[in-house]
Parts: sequence; C-alpha cells; structure tokens
Amino acid sequence: MTSAVGEPELGARAANPGAAGSVEPPREDSVGATLARERAARGLTLEDVAQQLKFGARQLEALEQDRFERLPGGTFARGMVRSYARLLRLDADALLARMQGTFDAPDADRLAARFKQPVPFSDVSRRSNAVYVVLSLLILVAAAGVLIEWQQERSSRARLTFIPAAQAPQPAEAPPPAPVANAAPPNVVPPAAPPAQVPATPAVEPAAPPVEKSAVAAGADTRRILMQFDEESWVEVRDAAGRTLLAQLVPAGSKRVINGKPPLALVIGNAQHVQVVYQDQPFDLKPYIRVEVARFTLK
Repeated sequence: MTSAVGEPELGARAANPGAAGSVEPPREDSVGATLARERAARGLTLEDVAQQLKFGARQLEALEQDRFERLPGGTFARGMVRSYARLLRLDADALLARMQGTFDAPDADRLAARFKQPVPFSDVSRRSNAVYVVLSLLILVAAAGVLIEWQQERSSRARLTFIPAAQAPQPAEAPPPAPVANAAPPNVVPPAAPPAQVPATPAVEPAAPPVEKSAVAAGADTRRILMQFDEESWVEVRDAAGRTLLAQLVPAGSKRVINGKPPLALVIGNAQHVQVVYQDQPFDLKPYIRVEVARFTLK
C-alpha cells in the first residue's frame, strides 16, 4: 500500500521538477560546470579568480551555475567565458561553441537599458583607485613644497644682488689708515731731503688688496681665503666678531683674497661660477649651493 502511494508521488515530481521550488544544478557538461570543476581542480576560489580577472564574485558564481540571465548580456558572458578559459588554460572556442543558441537576438531597448547601468567594479579595483588618488595628492604636495622653497631662495638672492656696490668696499678700506699714519713722519723730516720721501706716497696707492693687509696685521690666528670669479657674483664675508670683511658685487674674471679670524661666514651668489681656496686647499661649494646661492662657514 505504501509503495502504491509513493510511486504516483514520485512520478508527479518527475513530471514537474520545479514544483518543489529547488534550482536544478548545472549539467556536468555545461560551460559553467566545466569552469567550476577546472577551478576547483586547480585549488582556486571564486575570490582568487575575481581578483585576477577583475570580475565580481557574484558574476562568476552566476556563470558557473549557467545563470546567464543574471549577467549584463550575451557579449559580456562570452567575454567572461573567454577570460575564464584563458586563466584555466582551457579551449575557449570549444566552450563558446557550447553556448550557441543560449542567448536571444539583441534587443535595442535592452541594450540601451544595459548601457545605462553602472559598470561593476570589484573591491580590489576600488582600493587601487583610492591608492592612486592618495599618491597623486602626495606628489602634488611635495611639488608645491619644492616650488615654494625655490621661490624663497630666488627672492633672497634677488635681495642680495641689489645691494649697492659702492657701499661694499667701505668696510674693506677701513684698515688702510695704518699706512697713512706711517706716511705722517715725512712731514716732520726737514725739507732738505724731499726726494727721499717721494716713494712714501705710492705706498697708499695699492688699494686692490686692502683686506689682505688688514688681515695680515691681525696675527697668526687669521685664515686665508682666495676666491676666483668666472662670472659676476655677489659675495659677503664676516669674521668671528661679526665684522664684514667683504661685501660687494665682484665682476667676472676677478680675484679676491680675504684674511680673517675664524669662523668665517660666507654668502656667495652665482656660486657655481666661483672657485674657493681655503688655507691653500680647494673648497667644494656644490654641497652648499641652494638655487645658485651658497651659504657656509669656514672654521
């Protein structure tokens, strides 16, 4: 009796497989089942495939279950199958041949509605875009900082260049009164020997290296700086007491020799065209040049 009742019920289920509300699993020879089987054989998860192919995990799941109606369209589904097959090293043309007749002819209205939908992006692509945006902002901030520093250096150099050159030699000429004082005794000498006193006047004329004379008189604690200017440059030198030993716009092809007590603070404009020798040793200005201006201290 029980078997008689069970057989019609089984037959009814077989006649109407969708009556129980369950979804039929994909056939073993279907495209989706083939892709799922090969993926599992290679030890890959849906998330691994989604990260490599840049598709959504739900889209890949629908493809493996042959639920093509959940995909944007036939062209999109064929592209997914082709990319999936290349990843698994399968014959993409053979898989696409099984899909013939699966999709209806394209409808213009459906195509238009599909193209209005937002393009699906995976979480990995969104994170990558965020990283690119942050890096771009950091690069812009760094470039702005470099530009501001360059403008500040340029403005400081402009202020140094416009210092009147007529005022620069004044500090260097302050020491020469010593030779003038030596020239005073000839006034006391009787006028009977004027020819012997004539050479005393040229001693005041060599005003080119006045700084050297004053520095030599300062004693053994002085340091000697020789500067050669290939192009017009502005230079300022201060000694340990803060006194200005040299501050002027020097023409191209000139040389300057300064002696002073260290530490000696120097500011040189157009520094790439200036050669410095300190205590008979060449001094490299390149590490101290910032936008054509070198600031450093010699000890």
